[in-house]
Amino acid sequence: REHALGALYAAASQGLPTLADGGYEGTGIGVHTPIKHPPGNQVLDADNRTYNALLRRLRCLGERGFALLTGRWRTLQRITASPSKIGSIIQAALALTHLEHRPT
Repeated sequence: REHALGALYAAASQGLPTLADGGYEGTGIGVHTPIKHPPGNQVLDADNRTYNALLRRLRCLGERGFALLTGRWRTLQRITASPSKIGSIIQAALALTHLEHRPT
């Protein structure tokens, strides 16, 4: 977590928000986390429930895409290439996955 925060803050400074799970609560600017339920029998108001639902729906797209890539391309599970080369490898795998899963 602490290694990723620098990249998240850099992205936030460029106007790119980050959608995160509850483990990143209180991380800071640009990192959007779900709103926790209040203690006791209280429930979240409609706005907060809607925010959580939208956050879940947006995150699930990224989670599904990542699962599809790492499941299809086993080499991505244990990649040890330099960080500057990983982006190109992921782009190639993503392009091939799009060709495989999208009808022409």
